Amino acid sequence: MECYDLITNIIVIILAILSLFPIYWLITNAFKTSADIYKMPPDILPKSLYLGNFKELFQNQPALKWTFNSFFVSIVTTTLSVILSSAAAYAFAKLNFKGKKVLYALFIASLMVPKETFIVPLFKTVVAFGWVDTYQSLIVPNLAMCFGVFMLKSFFESIPDSIRESAKLDGASEWYIFWKLMLPIAKPGIGALFILNFVTFWNDYLWQLLMARSKGMNTLTVGVAGLMQEINPNIGLRVAGAAVAALPMIIIFIMFQKYFTKGIAAGAVKE
Repeated sequence: MECYDLITNIIVIILAILSLFPIYWLITNAFKTSADIYKMPPDILPKSLYLGNFKELFQNQPALKWTFNSFFVSIVTTTLSVILSSAAAYAFAKLNFKGKKVLYALFIASLMVPKETFIVPLFKTVVAFGWVDTYQSLIVPNLAMCFGVFMLKSFFESIPDSIRESAKLDGASEWYIFWKLMLPIAKPGIGALFILNFVTFWNDYLWQLLMARSKGMNTLTVGVAGLMQEINPNIGLRVAGAAVAALPMIIIFIMFQKYFTKGIAAGAVKE
């Protein structure tokens, strides 16, 4: 049994190293010149830390503005979408209203429709509102996340109804029950949803590309992709941009990984 556990741990460690190697390779290449990146055989460890790529990225490109745009759009959109998803999930799980089952079935059915299929009418709607090249166009269309409702509904259903009924007898309002009692209990699921939504909105390249017309409104994902399209690209600059774009997602996951693992594990055993 001990030998089996040892072999299992060794396999897990090897797989973990292999899965982390692309991140390591991205970060180390960001500190290399283009010549060193193309060098064959490549250097596993950089011989020196070359900071010229980051200097060019932040001095000759509006990378700070792109980074701010990405953080602002991703955090605001994620926060609002999680709040709306939580409220809708609580309503479907605990409240009784006419057409509840039909409406929830429509929510689930909408998960089968890829965003690309309705991106044209969505784009026309945003143009009609005059929101093109504004933060509203990058935030508002992504607030209604059916997946979040589907994910959190099981968490609220697992909470005993006696908690809500006791609070009702004490004169608590529905909003108080939702905000003060239900949300703290569903914190693991909300943390997992926050990570998933943040990564989704941070990497929402297609929609951000359509809405951000000016260079100052570009997000980091769109800005770095634009650098890739230039003739005779400086590969070191592109790799540095990709590393900067990937870093916030790594930080967010580290910050919320406790809730993410708890949320996924809890969601796996709920009926």
